[in-house]
Amino acid sequence: MIDRDRLKALLKKELKRFEDTHPKSKEMFQRAQASLLDGVPMNWMVRWAGGFPVFVKEGSGAYFYDVDGNRYIDFCLGDTGAMTGHAPEGAVDAINARIKNGVTFMLPTEDAIWVGEELARRFGLPYWQVAISATDANRFSLRLARHITKRKYILVFNYCYHGTVDETFISINEGVPGSRRGNIGPQVNPVKTTKVIEFNDIAALEKALQPEDVAAVLAEPAMTNIGIIHPDPGYHEALREITSRTGTLLIIDETHTMCTGPGGYTKAYGLKPDMLTVGKAIGGGIPTAVYGFSREVADRIRGTIELEQADVGGIGGTLAGNALSMAAMRATLENVLTKEAYDRNTALAQRFEEGLQSVIDEKKLPWIVKRLGCRVEYWFHPTPPRNGGEAAAAVDPELDRYMHLTALNRGILMTPFHNMALICAQTTQEDIDYHTNVFSESVEMLIGERD
Repeated sequence: MIDRDRLKALLKKELKRFEDTHPKSKEMFQRAQASLLDGVPMNWMVRWAGGFPVFVKEGSGAYFYDVDGNRYIDFCLGDTGAMTGHAPEGAVDAINARIKNGVTFMLPTEDAIWVGEELARRFGLPYWQVAISATDANRFSLRLARHITKRKYILVFNYCYHGTVDETFISINEGVPGSRRGNIGPQVNPVKTTKVIEFNDIAALEKALQPEDVAAVLAEPAMTNIGIIHPDPGYHEALREITSRTGTLLIIDETHTMCTGPGGYTKAYGLKPDMLTVGKAIGGGIPTAVYGFSREVADRIRGTIELEQADVGGIGGTLAGNALSMAAMRATLENVLTKEAYDRNTALAQRFEEGLQSVIDEKKLPWIVKRLGCRVEYWFHPTPPRNGGEAAAAVDPELDRYMHLTALNRGILMTPFHNMALICAQTTQEDIDYHTNVFSESVEMLIGERD
């Protein structure tokens, strides 16, 4: 249905509009070239839809302003990092108070106890440790899994995303496992450390774990970074049964799927992982993450790490569990990521989903909409992909860029790597409906109904 020449012309027009309305951002980007590699403080910030990134001035709740004075409804929300909204009221005072009284001591605070107890209540795992990022939480969990099982491999799913953990940058290329495209300077070929299969493939899972040489399966309960891919009915039951039978630890990464509810997908669907990791949102934007253990795993760890070597074993860090992170997590979990907030946000996400679907139905587009809790996305594909390989094959970078840029030029920020939106407590029904109207306008221009 897509006229590619028309798409190219529309994209050119939108790029010109973006440049005309963001002169200060362009100037700052050019200035940044002299001191920041590629003009950005983090390499993938160059992936935004415009010819240069928007430079932010300030944000509050579901909105932010750029240096040119443009206001945006933020449906990206830091790709989950700001799922609580920017500067959430329920956490800011506690964060400010902690900053005024010292942020890091390499010693615990009372907040740490409260957080541990609350995490146990939400997720059902009794013991916890703290890291700076979900990447570290996943990395440390994998180290501990290898340590107590004495096994060589881990297993992940094709096109998974677990931060920048080296072993997870593996994919299936024309049926053969190998280093994922774009993997920068891998220390070793990941096939030496990792097995990779497609999500929702029970037979492949059985075959991969049968030799009993896999320490742990690291899995999102629903894949998110290659689009939302829901598990087939019965898949999690099979995953738990096969891992248990083969002595393989099951690590559930809830960093993105925390959008499902207060206890993530794990609580909502009664999962029973051996270990669980989550980062980003639980600190209200302050860098932090946690990883939890079942009682059995904790018992297997205890006494196996020499006290004199505890600081040089590859787990931890001088800033991990710092006082600021603990205060931020306590305030966020207690006051912001509440059941009431989730109920409200999920209802708005359903409205977002229904708005998208109404346009897709009206225009007879071969596209789909998927939702997980307060996370929603649309996909240029007629049927839901069941695994990462199918989803990757359906990616349309040019069309993605057009849809993102038309939204950006009309005051809406979507997540840059796919057409995903998150809803926070400050998002309004009017924001949702405005997005539906902009989405409809973008589609009408694309298919020639609006010239």
